Amino acid sequence: MKLSRYFLPVLKDISSDAKIKSHQLMLRIGMIRQSSAGIYSWLPLGYKILKKIEKVVREEQDKSGAIEMLMPTIQSSDIWRESGRYESYGEEMLRFKDRQDRELLYGPTNEELITQLFRDNIKSYKSLPLMLYHIQWKFRDEIRPRFGIMRCREFLMKDTYSFDLSKEDAQKSYFRMMLCYLKTFQKLELKAIPTKAETGPIGGDLSHEFIILADTGESEIFLDKNILNFDPSNLKYSENSFLEISNHYSKYYSATTEMHDKDKFEKITTKKSQMIKKGIEVGHIFYFGQKYSKPLNAIVNSKDGKNVNVYMGSYGIGVSRLVGAVIEAKYNNNIMKWPKSITPFHVAIINLGKKNDSISKKAFKLYDELLKNNFEVIIDDTENNPSNKFKNFDLIGIPFQIIVGSKNKDEEFEFKELGKDTKVVKIKELINILEKEYKIVK
Repeated sequence: MKLSRYFLPVLKDISSDAKIKSHQLMLRIGMIRQSSAGIYSWLPLGYKILKKIEKVVREEQDKSGAIEMLMPTIQSSDIWRESGRYESYGEEMLRFKDRQDRELLYGPTNEELITQLFRDNIKSYKSLPLMLYHIQWKFRDEIRPRFGIMRCREFLMKDTYSFDLSKEDAQKSYFRMMLCYLKTFQKLELKAIPTKAETGPIGGDLSHEFIILADTGESEIFLDKNILNFDPSNLKYSENSFLEISNHYSKYYSATTEMHDKDKFEKITTKKSQMIKKGIEVGHIFYFGQKYSKPLNAIVNSKDGKNVNVYMGSYGIGVSRLVGAVIEAKYNNNIMKWPKSITPFHVAIINLGKKNDSISKKAFKLYDELLKNNFEVIIDDTENNPSNKFKNFDLIGIPFQIIVGSKNKDEEFEFKELGKDTKVVKIKELINILEKEYKIVK
């Protein structure tokens, strides 16, 4: 992609309403623009990153055994009345009527709809366990939307729903999804901590928020820092792994402000291990048993011929919110560095030549060669001065930069990974480095 042909409206000045660094950066480098309060257009750079995060989330969901589907954004009020949540959910739910005077709502969540789908189509225990998920836009009418896409009204969400024959099986599904989340956030280079949390309007008696530590976080969390010493990368989706996860996160204290027990915290942690930090919620999982299956009559026939209301859980990840969360975790000292799994481009070529001169021709020859080798490349072919080019690409955050100027020989290039020293390499070495970093197989 040529930068001169890309839609990247960079701002020099941003609104004073942008209080946190993710909101400021996303406006400044042209990732988003506000349409109305709490509602944003995702511009090409932001949308590209959003779709890559969605891809990471989807890949790990599929590995966990969850099956993808898609539910509508608009729901009937009837099933919400059946569950008893229509009146109790609150003013965050956007309600309206169609031309036939039927009451509809813009879905803030999907427990009712997925339970209805299950009830109407699954009748036997032989179909269990079952996990279904979708990635869909949602709307919650926040009374005070703020912090850009971190607390907005329209957002992209991944929701998974589990159906099991017993409470014991449902809790295995719960820890299966906890492992899935730990692996997902690890791929995004985020250290996410499952912390006990309130269930809120979703309901149930078991709930964990996944929190990443950040100074700009809205939540305060209390934890034993030993809880951080857990690596999910080599764990498989097995009962032994679920037990290992359960034991680890039960052993060490972690809780949000709402669930914090000061006496328990002091009793089971040492002064050296106590941590009180701000954090950002990036995911939330719930086990709620038969809360929805009973009022909505979601029943299966068990092995011994009995009718059983299924046991359920729901598991959410804020896909669009994760874009801001990654920035909050990675953006420092006017330099942004995207994780390699979600970078908008593999590499940026910063062309310091002028139109059609030998330097520019060298830059475009490299550009063509990298494209042939299946890399996503953006080349700065604008007339901006070198200082502005470097500043812009430090903000855009592509992990690797190639500087093409007059200093080096024809077959040599300055290669730089953000945060590390520049080195001079030839094109074959350059391609080998990038293939190794991005695990690209020819």
